[in-house]
Amino acid sequence: MGTQEDQDWRHLKRFAPRDRDELTLLLGALGILVLVVAFFYLAGEVLEGSTQQFDERILRSLRRPDNLAIPRGPKWLELAAFDITALGGPTVLGLVVLATTGYLLLQGLARTALFIFVASVGGWIINGFLKEWFQRPRPEVVPHLRDVMSQSFPSGHALTSAVVYLTLGALLMRVSERSVTKFYCLAVAMVATVLIGLSRLYLGVHYPTDVLAGWMIGLCWALVCWTIERAIERRAGLKREQRAAS
Repeated sequence: MGTQEDQDWRHLKRFAPRDRDELTLLLGALGILVLVVAFFYLAGEVLEGSTQQFDERILRSLRRPDNLAIPRGPKWLELAAFDITALGGPTVLGLVVLATTGYLLLQGLARTALFIFVASVGGWIINGFLKEWFQRPRPEVVPHLRDVMSQSFPSGHALTSAVVYLTLGALLMRVSERSVTKFYCLAVAMVATVLIGLSRLYLGVHYPTDVLAGWMIGLCWALVCWTIERAIERRAGLKREQRAAS
């Protein structure tokens, strides 16, 4: 029969998975709300010009005082910045998304492939819409070390890299069995996203607030997609799809 404490513990364990799922969805929704509010607060400050002095000071600090066309640090750091920033460009991200989508389709994971594709394309659409809405010119306080054509706010590299890499990181976390592997997948995705955003500052093509806004919206959209994925996991989730395909 067991003690009353044992019976109470078994009762709690039976409902724990459902309760954890509901708590996870609630926290995801709360995170989305916080990020949206923070983004529009930051955007308002940018539009009012309140952040301009801060933005320009940061960009100048990354260049040599005697020649603003030369970034601080060794030459290899500048070359590394070019390589890292390419990881957040539309060409590389597009190839990553297409390759991942193709792999998932070949594995018979059509729903997951569609999820990754829609989440990534949605990030690009949001980025284009926000750039046209805010119409912030690119920084002129320091010379650009890379050619740019679009508007400045938010940073497209920061936004879309956050969407793609964090979404893929979350996908890998879902199929990983060990906790250390889950942490590794998330850490790699976050480090890649942060480095890409910082490379845009180092190259002088974005203000710090552009990058921060890109991270906010990218993480927000990734959270939206992740929350939707968790919501449908019970009916047509990745693990069930894996079993059906095998």
